[in-house]
Amino acid sequence: MAKIFIADPVAEDAKKQLAEMGELTFENTGDFDVVIVRSKTKVTKEFIDKAPNLKLVVRAGVGLDNVDLKYCSEKGITVKNTPKASSVSVAELAMGLMLACARDIPRATSTIKAGQWLKKELKGFELAGKTLGLIGYGRIGNEVAKRARAFGMRVIVNDLLSVPEPDIVDLQTLFEEADIISMHIPATEKTINMINKDAIAQMKDGVVIINTSRGAVVNEHDLADALKSGKVRSAGIDVYNTEPPADSPLIDLDNVVLTPHIGANTSDAMTKIGIELVNIVKDYISA
Repeated sequence: MAKIFIADPVAEDAKKQLAEMGELTFENTGDFDVVIVRSKTKVTKEFIDKAPNLKLVVRAGVGLDNVDLKYCSEKGITVKNTPKASSVSVAELAMGLMLACARDIPRATSTIKAGQWLKKELKGFELAGKTLGLIGYGRIGNEVAKRARAFGMRVIVNDLLSVPEPDIVDLQTLFEEADIISMHIPATEKTINMINKDAIAQMKDGVVIINTSRGAVVNEHDLADALKSGKVRSAGIDVYNTEPPADSPLIDLDNVVLTPHIGANTSDAMTKIGIELVNIVKDYISA
């Protein structure tokens, strides 16, 4: 019977099904064949070396930057994720952040609760007719594009890979033409600090930046400076260089909408993720 370590929270129904396939543990004893993680647990070389029987890592979610893929490959450990399950949830949050930035919804809420009525001051803008630049056009980027077009937005795309999309542009063109830029890329050597002061200088004055991908792709200090100067009108951020972002320069700015890395944190996504990870483990056990 396979020993399965559930390191991070998963749906209760998934736990029940996994319990039928193997022996579950919720503590890192080092004695397990399968580990299931989300974004919190880091599957590092040290983690792997302390689990000599480990054969399968399942990332309940999309990004694999918390897993040492190279070392897993060297040790013959299979790594799987659940890329389809949370795409809609993350895409909807990206759209929600766009709307919140466009209409300054958080500030409107907080000022009313504080007894203020900023009707004249809170002048927003419409998404309709604006150009959305998507950096990254995988499953999530694709879902964002569908929703943005339904809002009447023009969508342009820059992707790390070649994708069948008629509106592919180079990065400089995207920076120059986009009214809103939304990030949907992993954190790699090529993408870390992609959005920095030099990139921001190429963007339109008053651009809006949305990041629901990985915190490392945006230089928070450069973004904060641009938000203070007005070069960037506002930003919607779900991911951070360090989480929780206690020392982030973004926290004290009024023109930033912040959420605590909740892109995939919906009951619907958790259910879909549970189904996918159960199938992955089932295939491994029956192989």
